[in-house]
Amino acid sequence: METAGAEVVGEVVQRLDRPHPAHYVGKGKLGELTALKQDAGYSMVLFDDELSPSQQRNLENALKVKVLDRTALILDIFAQRASTREARLQVELAQTEYLLPRLAGQWSHLERLEGAIGTRGPGETQIETDRRLVRTRVSRLKREIQSVRKQRDLYRRRRQRAGVPVVSLVGYTNAGKSTLMRALSGAKVLAEDRLFATLDPVTRRINLPVDGFGQPRPVLLTDTVGFIQKLPTQLVAAFRATLEELREADVLLHVVDITHPNAAEQSAVVEATLRELDVLDRPTITVLNKVDRFQRSDGAGVNGLEDIDELRDLAGMEGRRICFVSAARGWGLDTLRRAIADLT
Repeated sequence: METAGAEVVGEVVQRLDRPHPAHYVGKGKLGELTALKQDAGYSMVLFDDELSPSQQRNLENALKVKVLDRTALILDIFAQRASTREARLQVELAQTEYLLPRLAGQWSHLERLEGAIGTRGPGETQIETDRRLVRTRVSRLKREIQSVRKQRDLYRRRRQRAGVPVVSLVGYTNAGKSTLMRALSGAKVLAEDRLFATLDPVTRRINLPVDGFGQPRPVLLTDTVGFIQKLPTQLVAAFRATLEELREADVLLHVVDITHPNAAEQSAVVEATLRELDVLDRPTITVLNKVDRFQRSDGAGVNGLEDIDELRDLAGMEGRRICFVSAARGWGLDTLRRAIADLT
């Protein structure tokens, strides 16, 4: 929420076997949320899951405030971060497809009953008009994104003809991919301690250790959008043109923030997304980042791990080559470059 610019005034948790079909939460929890409005003074409620259009409408009617789900929040953050035409197109497509099934709620004050002469009111007419406009917009955005995909194919063919290997950075959002890009290439790319600081793919040329003829070996290093748990399907589909860059990579660098308490779960999320994109067969180096912050001043490890070697048990790292680095301090980069050279 802070990433989107909102102030969090409270948090409520409920454990259910399955979401309530009408309000997502149970009636008791809904009553608790309603009572909290006066004390907390909230003006919006965010649900950390995707709500159906009817659940969102019912909640807004019951709570009398704006209700957002996880998907809407992530889409909003992506919209804030998108800077290039390609990223804006992809985010707009995801937002538009998310909006389409929710149009009925925008005109609830004009609803009329269906099925009889004289009951077809202006609300229905407006909804149908909006749906047609939105579908037209979706078609246009898909055509433009397809054009972007063709351009990317041309760039990929040029790179293949040049014979320069491609190395792609992947990882959970805020794992330090952009910082590592800066450290390896010297490129002045945006690197901030916040979610989805970088959406647009950035490619830079870097030199690996010298080859057998005494010449440095060039490779292209590409930074991609960060992954996140329960990434909205609309975003995966919209950013497929960008994520398909991973299929052309000769090596993947899976960057993991070892200081995060959920490092194992984040690693598993990235592996699942790579599996969905059908790129798990690519040679992969697991880069355990922020190693400088692993050891506390009292000598104890973070994440409840007393020995850094225990990090090798993180999900998705079986049989992988592992490099320990600190992108911010420049530690372990020479070892990482040699590891990349061995695989390219």
